[in-house]
Amino acid sequence: MKLSTRNIMFISLGTVLGISLSIGQGVFAERNDIKQTPLPLDELRTFTEVFGKIKSDYVETTKDSDLLENAIRGMLTGLDPHSTYLDPEAYKELRVGTSGKFGGLGIEVGMENGFVKVISPIDDTPAQRAGMQTGDLIIRIDDTPVKGLSLNDAVKLMRGEPGSKILLTVVRENQDKPLKVSITRAVIKVNSVKFRMLDPGFGYVRISQFQSNTGENIINAVSELKKEYKANLKGLILDLRNNPGGVLNAAVAVSDAFLEDGLIVYTEGRINDSKMKFKATPTDIAKGAPIIVLVNGGSASASEIVAGALQDHKRAIIMGTTTFGKGSVQTILPIPNGAALKLTTARYYTPSGRSIQAEGIIPDIILENVKLTELEASPFGQIKEANLSGHLNNGDTKQTDDETNDEDKEKPSLAQKDYQLYEALNLLKGLDILQR
Repeated sequence: MKLSTRNIMFISLGTVLGISLSIGQGVFAERNDIKQTPLPLDELRTFTEVFGKIKSDYVETTKDSDLLENAIRGMLTGLDPHSTYLDPEAYKELRVGTSGKFGGLGIEVGMENGFVKVISPIDDTPAQRAGMQTGDLIIRIDDTPVKGLSLNDAVKLMRGEPGSKILLTVVRENQDKPLKVSITRAVIKVNSVKFRMLDPGFGYVRISQFQSNTGENIINAVSELKKEYKANLKGLILDLRNNPGGVLNAAVAVSDAFLEDGLIVYTEGRINDSKMKFKATPTDIAKGAPIIVLVNGGSASASEIVAGALQDHKRAIIMGTTTFGKGSVQTILPIPNGAALKLTTARYYTPSGRSIQAEGIIPDIILENVKLTELEASPFGQIKEANLSGHLNNGDTKQTDDETNDEDKEKPSLAQKDYQLYEALNLLKGLDILQR
């Protein structure tokens, strides 16, 4: 089973996901080209001495198993931010975490300067409804300060029974003082694909997370949009903003749905099993219609694979802000005690050979997520022909703009609700006009 998401943690009863996880044993058996080096005896003696000092001098009695497990954790944590030790409980949670149903808050987090940083809230979850935002720094969980906690410890504190409440103290950019955010934990069912028609012929598909069935769902979504329009689409917007990733095969399937040939993504590492290539099959469900992919700093791993593949093949215009830049591959290696290692074994590359790692996908069109407000209307209004005394009637009995329903006027426009989406739709309309 090949999985792909960022090695950041979902705050849930179940989920610790990392980009391109592969579950397997004996993955190092093929590393014959690497010379076996002798054991570092001096360093092992030092380790033994430290172990003995802790056992004899530490203020409290400690278990050998705890000390050794902590040593393993430290050894992996020291490699990079994404390699880690999964105890039996965490490993079990990982294996069920891609099903799309789990309990918790619904946020993806990492560590930054000793605090828990929100990478992205998941759509339609308690965290999103409570107003958590990408970039929030969690400094206190209920009464417990976060500083000094490991990410695992912080995640455990935030887990809890569905229906129970948690109070997070959050530092947010452009806010003078910390915010208190109360969230009620819940069983979260993530619907990974949502879709709607924005204007006749112009479809919108939102992928909030890449799950095992996302590839099939994207095909169904485009099919339903075509049925609604009763023809092939004029254009499609694929929204991957704040999508933290998910199953690698789903990212490949989504890319493949819009590509007819060529490479989608490949990985490079030191061992043979870490070298993978994924290629497209000859089917484009959008039938060549223009595609715009929306991304931002919360788009990671699987999202970056899709954006990179469509960008390199010039199949889509990427719009928004630079993505997160998580392009390393973690392999899950089960060990006999029921636990597992999550070890970084490779890097991702786009079809043109670009590494996603620490770079991200730079959009073709940079567009910040701004909020529009209407200018205050002039007290004198704007003079038009229709305002002049004695103007001629044009003979058209259709309703004019001035006769538009007052209720519709009061609704916020797409530009006010989501400026990036509004601009993407405008660009699609322009491309359609040029094609015609």
